[in-house]
Amino acid sequence: MGTRRKTLTVLGVAVTLLAACGSSSDVSTARADRLDPAGATPGSSTKPVEPTDDSPSSGSAPGDEDLFGWEEFLPGVETGLLEVPIDYEDPDAGSFELFVARRLADDQANKIGSLLINPGGPGFGGSDFAIYAEQIYGAELLERFDIVGWDPRGTGLSEPAIDCVDDYDRYYAGIDITPDDDAERQQIIDLAEEFATACVAQNEGYLTSVGTNNTARDMDSIRQALGEEKVSYFGFSYGSELGAAWATLFPDTVRAAVLDGAADPNADGLEGSLQQVAGFEDSLETYLADCSADSSCPFHNGGDAEDAFDALMLKLDESPIPSEPDRPDVTRGLALQGVVQAMYSDALWPQLSQALADAQKGEGGGLLALYDAYFQRRADGTWGNELEAFQTISCMDDPERLTVEEEDATAPQFTEVAPRMAPGSTGSYFCTFYPPTNDPRIEITGADAGPIVVIGTTGDAATPLSSTRAMADALEEGRLVVVTADQHTGYGVNDCVDTVVHEYLVDLVDPPEETQC
Repeated sequence: MGTRRKTLTVLGVAVTLLAACGSSSDVSTARADRLDPAGATPGSSTKPVEPTDDSPSSGSAPGDEDLFGWEEFLPGVETGLLEVPIDYEDPDAGSFELFVARRLADDQANKIGSLLINPGGPGFGGSDFAIYAEQIYGAELLERFDIVGWDPRGTGLSEPAIDCVDDYDRYYAGIDITPDDDAERQQIIDLAEEFATACVAQNEGYLTSVGTNNTARDMDSIRQALGEEKVSYFGFSYGSELGAAWATLFPDTVRAAVLDGAADPNADGLEGSLQQVAGFEDSLETYLADCSADSSCPFHNGGDAEDAFDALMLKLDESPIPSEPDRPDVTRGLALQGVVQAMYSDALWPQLSQALADAQKGEGGGLLALYDAYFQRRADGTWGNELEAFQTISCMDDPERLTVEEEDATAPQFTEVAPRMAPGSTGSYFCTFYPPTNDPRIEITGADAGPIVVIGTTGDAATPLSSTRAMADALEEGRLVVVTADQHTGYGVNDCVDTVVHEYLVDLVDPPEETQC
């Protein structure tokens, strides 16, 4: 089965699906800003982990924690590096150096073992979720597990990291997503090809080796280096897909796994993208209805936020408005990127309401701020490389390479299911100009891995509940937890879901096939 492209086609170049950890508080993802206040530097290693086989592992792993070269980063937190092959079938082809962080269990004498974690993406590093674990995980997990996060191959502080372009505005801000003529349409195609060509040229030698299958193999290398026969796992958003792939490849090494905010793992590229854009459309409808019913909403517009939104988008399509000095004007496409950012959590809805109200007055700074937040623009004006890694990893997972004409033929299907969020009249060309993959993501089954907990929220725009149900159904022993919330991912929303997760991970108490929280 082909993997889902995890794209939201509202622009000529596809919008990315970024991870957001439900109710966890501010967790830094700015790799350049991560400094050890004590002056410590990451550890180093020159010994590669021996290649692992795709077949299930069994028996006790000898382990060699010296491989990480652990050094203290903060009290109770250490960092190191682990070398893994670029190609597990050809260990002489070079290596990735994975940046790994470990937050030590509070009760070392009675700890269960390691809990590997991934915050999503793909394209985001996971070391932050270990470094700042106290902001994310309950005391029950912090007490009994070493929280181990790493920046997956091609991301974050792991080296080499995917890096393609320096300026996202060129590819995302100025595009007319409803081109009026052939020249505007060709500009979208040319920019998509330019972006992909830059990614290929800048990441030669490892571009085709950053897919989910290889990151799952890296997880088993980490397990072996830690010397643990079985490990537990907690993944958010795309981390659910990664965890499911790991459980499918290495079921005998799975002690327990929680997948929060999961997509339909076996939908093909088109089906998965349509599922996602429909989820964002549903969340936007919920937001607009909420604003219409609340007279204090800055975008209330006399109780008709829906028509006001449609009119504003048409106006921006015809006449973009100024944003900030030396930054692009706010087009319809840029505005919709900002709307996407706000749909990840209803906590962002007040910011969106003010931004839309300002845009009605010709002031685009609020929408630009949401757009910048989505694309991880830093205070100094530079951009992270999460988008490049996201797109590359997604395309290396996807066996499909649609032509320009085939992409364009899908545009009406997106507009049909999401007229507000996907008004574009062209395809995304997301993987069109990427080289073919040599290792498409495996079909997810979780066979022989035991019960796996899958969490979905009722108002999740990025991974709709129907998609999360599909993940639970795809797994041999999926156990679904449904959380009532208008946000992406559910852990931390209420005591119900937290209790299910903690009892399962700590005491291996399997929840029923479906739990309502």
